[in-house]
Amino acid sequence: MDTLNQTRLNLWKLQGPEFFKRAIIDADGTLTPTTGECKQGMDIAYDGQWGYHPLVVSLANTKEPLFLVNRSGNRPSHEGAHVCLDKSIGLCRDAGFKMILLRGDTDFSQTTHLDRWQEQKDVKFLFGIDAKPNLNALADVLPAAAWKKLQRPAKYDVRTQPRSRPDNVKEQVVKERQFENIRLVSEEVAEFDYRPTACKYVYRVVVVKKNLSVEKGEHKLFDDVRYFFYITNLTDETPAQIVLLANDRCDQENLIQQLHNGVSAMKMPVDNLVSNWAYMVMAALAWSLKAWMGLALPQTTGRWQQRHAAQKQQLIRMEFKTFLVTMMRLPCQIIKTGRRIVYRLLSWNPWQGVFLRIVETVSHPLLH
Repeated sequence: MDTLNQTRLNLWKLQGPEFFKRAIIDADGTLTPTTGECKQGMDIAYDGQWGYHPLVVSLANTKEPLFLVNRSGNRPSHEGAHVCLDKSIGLCRDAGFKMILLRGDTDFSQTTHLDRWQEQKDVKFLFGIDAKPNLNALADVLPAAAWKKLQRPAKYDVRTQPRSRPDNVKEQVVKERQFENIRLVSEEVAEFDYRPTACKYVYRVVVVKKNLSVEKGEHKLFDDVRYFFYITNLTDETPAQIVLLANDRCDQENLIQQLHNGVSAMKMPVDNLVSNWAYMVMAALAWSLKAWMGLALPQTTGRWQQRHAAQKQQLIRMEFKTFLVTMMRLPCQIIKTGRRIVYRLLSWNPWQGVFLRIVETVSHPLLH
C-alpha cells in the first residue's frame, strides 16, 4: 500500500493548484460476509453474519482507496483507524495539500485523538458523535433563536420543464393498512461548544434537530424530535455548511460498493485473513488505475478547457463496469505492416476522444 501511495504522489503532482486546496480523507468499515467455514480470522459480526470487517480509508477528492485493512468480523469500525488516518495525513502533506480534512461517522469520533489533530495546524476534522444524554440535554436548553431552518439543495437541476410528481403509492398503502409512519416535517440546525471527557480543548458541535410526525393511517399520534450531532474544529463554515459537508461523506459508500461489486475486491476468496487482505489490495488497484487514468489526462487550455475538465472528473468518478465498456473492452483490429503496427478501432463511443488523448499521454513516461 505504501508503494502504491508513492505512485499516487506522481499523479497528484501533475494536477493544477486548485487540486491542492484541501484533501478530504474519509474512513469507514464495511462487512464482507462469507459462506466459507475454514477461513482463518473470520468471526461473527454485529448483525450475525460470518466474515471480515475491512477498514477503508480513501481520498474523497478522487475516490482513491489509500489504505485497506482487513479485520475479523467482530471488530469495531474504528479499530486502528487513527493509524491509517495519520499515514494519510503524511501522504497528503508530501503531495502538497494546504489543508487536510478528516471525516467519519459516529464510530470514528475517537475523542482520544482529537487534541493531537487539533494541534496540527493543517489538519481539520468533522466526525459524527453519538447522541448521548448529555448532548441531548445541551440541545434541549438551546434558545429558540439559536435554531435556523436547514435548507438542503435540490438533488438535481431540472434541465427542461418541471414535471408533476406522480402519486406516492407507498404512502397510500401505509395509510390504508394503518401502518405506523414516521414523517419528516422539518429540519433545524444550531451549534454549541463542547469539551469531550478525553479532550483538553473545547470543540464546536453542530446539531441537527429533525422534527418528526408519528402517524397511523390518517391520524397523527404525536410529534417527535431527534438530534444528530457533529463535532469539528472547522471555524469558517456555517452550521448548515458543516451538515452538508458531513453528509457528502455518503459518497464513500459508492466507492465501497464499487470495491464490492465493481472490482470484486471484497470477495475474500482465499483461506486466511492476511491473504484475503493482500487480494483486497491487489484487486482495489484496478480501481486506482482507473482514477490514475483520469488524473493523467493533461490540463488543457482554450476553447475545450471546460469540457476536458468535466471529462476528467467524470472519468475519475466513473463506475468500473462503465469504464470497462467504454475504455477497455474495445473491439480492435491489429494490422502488422513492414515498420509499424496499426490498431484500428472497430466501434465508436462518446469516450473515444478521451481514450485517444489518454493513449497519447501514457505513450510518454512520467517525468516526475
